[in-house]
Amino acid sequence: MDKKDVPSWILSLESDDLEFVRKFVLNSGSLKQLAKDYEVSYPTVRIRLDRLIQKIEINEEHDKEELINFVKKLAIEERISLEDAKVIIKKYKEEKEIQ
Repeated sequence: MDKKDVPSWILSLESDDLEFVRKFVLNSGSLKQLAKDYEVSYPTVRIRLDRLIQKIEINEEHDKEELINFVKKLAIEERISLEDAKVIIKKYKEEKEIQ
C-alpha cells in the first residue's frame, strides 16, 4: 500500500492507539483478551475502545475541512513531518473551538 493511500483516520491516531487497534485485530476483536493483555478490567478496555471510536468519528468530520485535508496531504507527501502536521491540525482545531 502506498503511503498516500493510508486513510486519514489512521494517520490521526497516536502510536498507542494504533497498537491498541493492532492488538484488537490480532485478538479477533475480543475485548476480554485485550483486557488480559493490558492487565486491566473489561470496562477499562471498553472505555478505551469507545474513546478510539470517538477519535475516528471526529476525524471523519474534520476530513471535510479543506485546511486539515491540505495539511494531511503535505504529511502524506512527506513535505512536512507527521508530528508537525498533528501540531498544526491540533492548533487549528483549538482556534476553531474558541470562535
